[in-house]
Amino acid sequence: MLNSITRRPRILALAAALAGSAALAGCMTATPYQPATASSRMGFSDEQIESNRFRVSFAGNSLTSRETVERYLLYRAAELTVQRGFDHFILVTRDTETKTDTYRTPGPYYGPGPWGYWSPSWRFYRGPRWGWRSYDPFWDDPFWRDRDWDYRTVRQYEAMAEIVTGRGPKPSTNVRAFDAREVLDRLGPQIRMPETR
Repeated sequence: MLNSITRRPRILALAAALAGSAALAGCMTATPYQPATASSRMGFSDEQIESNRFRVSFAGNSLTSRETVERYLLYRAAELTVQRGFDHFILVTRDTETKTDTYRTPGPYYGPGPWGYWSPSWRFYRGPRWGWRSYDPFWDDPFWRDRDWDYRTVRQYEAMAEIVTGRGPKPSTNVRAFDAREVLDRLGPQIRMPETR
C-alpha cells in the first residue's frame, strides 16, 4: 500500500515531463507555409507596389532550409498572381538573405568535475594587470578556455522578390517568367501547411 502511494507522484511527474517534452518538440519544427504575423515574422508577406507589381517575401526559422524558403517564395508569388486574376509572373528582382548568429554556452565539462569542485590544479601569477590564475591539467588551458564552451551557429533565411504579373501565356523569351498555375501544380505537393488545431 505504501509502495503504491510513493509511486503515484513519481508516475505523475514523469507523465508531466513527457507531456512537456512532447509540447516543446512540437514547437521545434521548420516554418510552415503561412502568413507572417505581427508577433512572428516567420512566414510569407507581400505588398502591392503598382496595379501589377508586388513585393513578396518568405522568412523561415532556424530549422527551415534555404531551398524551402526559396520554394515557398515562388509558391507565394504564383498564389498571389492567381488570386489577383493574372496568369503569369516575372521575377524582376530576387534575393535571399542569411542571418547568422553564433551562441556560446558552457560545455559539459564546465563547472564541477568528476571529483566535485576539487581537482588537481596549479595557480600562477600573470602580473599585476591579470593577477593570479589557476590551471587544471584535465580541463583548462592556461591562457584560453575555449574547451569549456560549446559553440553553435544558427542560420535563418529570408527570400525576397519583386514580381510583375500579367495575363495570357508567359513570355517565352524571358527566362524569369513563370506560368503561375504550373508553379502551383508542381510545387504544391512539397508545400507544408500549418497543422490545424
